[in-house]
Amino acid sequence: MAIQHSTGEAAIEVDNRERENGRATPNPADCVISFTGVSKSYIRNASRSLLRHRLTAWITRAPIERFSALRDVSFELYSGESLAVIGLNGAGKSTLLRLATGISAPDCGQVKVRGTMAALMELGAGFHPDLTGAENLVLNASLLGLSRSKTYEEFDSIVEFSGIRQFIDEPLRTYSSGMVLRLAFAVAVRVNPDILFVDEVLSVGDQGFQAKCVDEIKRLKNQGKTLVCVSHSSGILRDLCDRALWLEHGEVKMSGSMSEVLDSYERRPQPA
Repeated sequence: MAIQHSTGEAAIEVDNRERENGRATPNPADCVISFTGVSKSYIRNASRSLLRHRLTAWITRAPIERFSALRDVSFELYSGESLAVIGLNGAGKSTLLRLATGISAPDCGQVKVRGTMAALMELGAGFHPDLTGAENLVLNASLLGLSRSKTYEEFDSIVEFSGIRQFIDEPLRTYSSGMVLRLAFAVAVRVNPDILFVDEVLSVGDQGFQAKCVDEIKRLKNQGKTLVCVSHSSGILRDLCDRALWLEHGEVKMSGSMSEVLDSYERRPQPA
């Protein structure tokens, strides 16, 4: 099944085609993520996006100030590759992930994604604070495409991996951010996605669980899964990724091997 969303000149295409043996798994030679001339901008003052502010701006003909989060970004990622997206805060890293996962649409250009996805981006996204951990587990697994029967089959192993069994029947609002991460990560990896998106969330929680997460991501990599990772931890990126994309002010500054790009990024002139 192919789904395509378009906005003006922009297009997002997500391909979740099923094959005869079940879940679609792209061939290693397949391009699973493709950005072609992608740009994305936002209104600088978020409150101006409200209808009353738009009407006021239209009546008064006041210009709406926008800023470019991404400018003409192009790259391809193939099945089984792991990509680190690096850059300073505000460089456009999270915007790139939102476009790749279909959360946002580009202003222009084309985004194509093939395969099933799981994203660890905004901590607790898809969770409800008034539901218990167990209820959120089932809900989130369903949102990520896991069948009800498979969810209950994997329930105990998900809870065991999260390490929060004694709190699983408590409301999520009583959880710490680290506990939410544990539950979200445990669900995401059990969905067995073709592509895993990780945005800074590994910086939350204790070091022991971080190491456990890294080991699990490596296991997925060894199975030929594709990884896109955003982190300010060069150690984690060097450990997990073989390619890197350096964004600067929304543009591609450099793209290439992990060591080459990250070494150049770390040698960049520091602001005075």
